[in-house]
Amino acid sequence: MITCLAVSGYRSLRDVKLELGPLNIVTGANGSGKSSLYRSLRLLSEIAQGRAIASLAAEGGLASTLWAGPEKISSRMRTGEVPVQGTVRRDPVSLKLGFSSEDYGYAIDLGLPRPSTTRFGHDPEIKSEALWTGSHLKPSNLLADRRGSLVRIRSNDSGVWRDSIKDLPACDSMMTHCADPVDGLELLLLRERMRAWRFYDDLRTDRDAPARRPRIGTFTPILASDGSDVGAAIQTIVEIGDSAALEEAISDAFDGASLQVNEHFQVEMRQHGLLRPLNAAELSDGTLRYILLVAALLSPRPPELMILNEPEGSLHPELLAPLARLLRKASERSQILVVSHSTHLVSALEKSPASTSIELHKDLGETFIAGPQDIDWKWPTR
Repeated sequence: MITCLAVSGYRSLRDVKLELGPLNIVTGANGSGKSSLYRSLRLLSEIAQGRAIASLAAEGGLASTLWAGPEKISSRMRTGEVPVQGTVRRDPVSLKLGFSSEDYGYAIDLGLPRPSTTRFGHDPEIKSEALWTGSHLKPSNLLADRRGSLVRIRSNDSGVWRDSIKDLPACDSMMTHCADPVDGLELLLLRERMRAWRFYDDLRTDRDAPARRPRIGTFTPILASDGSDVGAAIQTIVEIGDSAALEEAISDAFDGASLQVNEHFQVEMRQHGLLRPLNAAELSDGTLRYILLVAALLSPRPPELMILNEPEGSLHPELLAPLARLLRKASERSQILVVSHSTHLVSALEKSPASTSIELHKDLGETFIAGPQDIDWKWPTR
């Protein structure tokens, strides 16, 4: 379980560190930084998949994702005595992402490229990376260290450092190029865990949504990020997952209704009073979205971390309480992070003793965490 997430220099997240628990609820007004927090977690996951540079390019490049305000905001700027203005830069331009868990921690520092004649000269460079054991980075618990193009790995047996790669390109992470079952086992383990993080922010329910159409089905223990294979995912839960929990989740939300999957792997709902089941093409957006969330949260192969961005979209208020119960149950198997605008869903989730509320607010364009924050975090040096 991730116990601490740290982001520096990413959009409005100039310097954010937050503690996480089993069930995390991120709230805040529009523009407070919720989407940036969600994207920063996705970017961390894409580092483990070798897609970090491409992902930043898709967001407009490093220049578009960096903190847009001054490096330092003085107290006089905050009180309005002097206008907000740029100051003399003392630190290098950087975007930093990191997290620590109960066993490992990882951090990366991306910066501006060196002057170059290549057509790819606007790509950001990875300046440094670090992997360590435990919750806090210290010289004594550092396992792998990347500075520039040099990657060093410490032997578990002797504790001696050795050079793993001396000329790693600035666009490649040590997470993908130095993970090895013999010489880089910890990197390999953490990389696979980060790759398995699950994100749901695009569960389509429109008229042309893939979830409404017949599909070719195979065993599907993990619902696709767009929900296109929901029929196969539901049938997989019925056959090898918790079918009783599935029945309970649907009956709880729709007054005794039940699901079935036809021969075309299309979801059908049978409701009291109807002579035939309604197939996915006939279901309302809210009903289909709830079914998609059920398929994601009752996965027979639960991830270590699942992140849901505004799952309440299209849902009738009466479905928020059943969704909250489903999320609380899912947090017993996976660490859950929910980004939500719904006060009803948030209040229902906060009833869980395992919940952690994270309220974001903005001041002079910078995102802050409401409440006292005293988190010990150290970034790796370049």
